[in-house]
Amino acid sequence: MNIRRLSPAAALVGAAAMGLTTLTACSSNPGDGRTDGKLDVVASFYPMQFLAQRIGGSHVHVSTLTKPGVEPHDLEISPRQTAQLSKAGLVVYLKGLQPSVDRAIGQAEPRHVADAASYTSLEEHGTEVEGEEGHGHGDEHGHEAHEAHEGDASADPHIWLDPVRYAQVAEGVGKALQKADPDHAAAYKKNTAALVKQLGALNDDFKTGLKDRGTDTFITTHAAFGYLSERYGLRQEAISGLDPESEPSPARMRALHTTAKKDKVNTVFFETLVSDKTAKTLAGDLHLKTDVLDPLEGIGKTSKGRDYFEVMRSNLTALRKALGAG
Repeated sequence: MNIRRLSPAAALVGAAAMGLTTLTACSSNPGDGRTDGKLDVVASFYPMQFLAQRIGGSHVHVSTLTKPGVEPHDLEISPRQTAQLSKAGLVVYLKGLQPSVDRAIGQAEPRHVADAASYTSLEEHGTEVEGEEGHGHGDEHGHEAHEAHEGDASADPHIWLDPVRYAQVAEGVGKALQKADPDHAAAYKKNTAALVKQLGALNDDFKTGLKDRGTDTFITTHAAFGYLSERYGLRQEAISGLDPESEPSPARMRALHTTAKKDKVNTVFFETLVSDKTAKTLAGDLHLKTDVLDPLEGIGKTSKGRDYFEVMRSNLTALRKALGAG
């Protein structure tokens, strides 16, 4: 029997080829939540994406379920996105803001989840219409948008607009990244501390910048600024409730006319991702100015800033001008 033997050189080449094949197969295993050695992080919408990117740095690959320019409350999850959630190394979301995301996470059962709502306290905020029953957002506007928040339909999810609460969420996301990817825990801890420090400085800027104002009241499209108002002693009057797509009642519009005159409001704020028609109509009726107050639910081409900090400082400038501060 003629047995063909490999020369030592040929055997070495073959072994090297087998080793290369093995390394290639292991470099991107779709089942381990990593791509090219980086942790795959899926964020539900921009404020969660920003935290993941700033804390994760070069050790993570971050994708978002809500595309730029899309209103996150209206997001519907596709089967492809649900599959993406199941393969992720970490999912960062805010339970109660996007019901379709909550349902998809329940179906996908990702290996690690960071729920921003669990890292700070959520409260009830709304339009607080004078002369109307309740807060104006409870059953009428809040239920559908927040039905998934542990049975609390009226919880306001807009915690990222308060730098102090957002810092608490950042610390929670940092710990979730450390748990999901312990090899880079030190980097995540360092990045979290740096981000929390920046958010502290932003909080100081708001406190200083809003001193000596002429009025506490501002009118905006929807009730996204409850936590911000609470933090700095302001009074939010929203045209709609927590749901930006809801239509205000005639009674609500009459109440806003009264409030604007009584509290010397000079500006009606609208935002970038929803229609400005009602806000501009109200401003026209009352001969008031209009300006943008961005709820930072997404960064688009019309956003006044490239990231969270730039847009928040743009919001501070707009508030100072409208409230007569400084």
